Amino acid sequence: MSHRTQITLTDAQYIRLKHESDRTGVGLAELVRRALAVAYGDSARADTTHVLEVSFGAWQDREIDGEAYVEHVRSGTTAPRKLGTGRGREHEATPRPG
Repeated sequence: MSHRTQITLTDAQYIRLKHESDRTGVGLAELVRRALAVAYGDSARADTTHVLEVSFGAWQDREIDGEAYVEHVRSGTTAPRKLGTGRGREHEATPRPG
């Protein structure tokens, strides 16, 4: 959803914004939106950062690291391998059918 609003700029602010618009080909409204995202944060970026922060260390209690797990899955080996889940349970890692 978008909201239309009206702002008052000083002559210097308008000239600077107009110059940047002419230089980049980006509209005035988009430049203002980008400036707001830089000044106050981008919610999509904040959400991504939050997800990364809460998932940090997710593999620390496992018997195998992420790289070894990916190589195991890629190899297509049929022998299951015990992988700790970090929550006191074990998971049998088996390759997906090709």
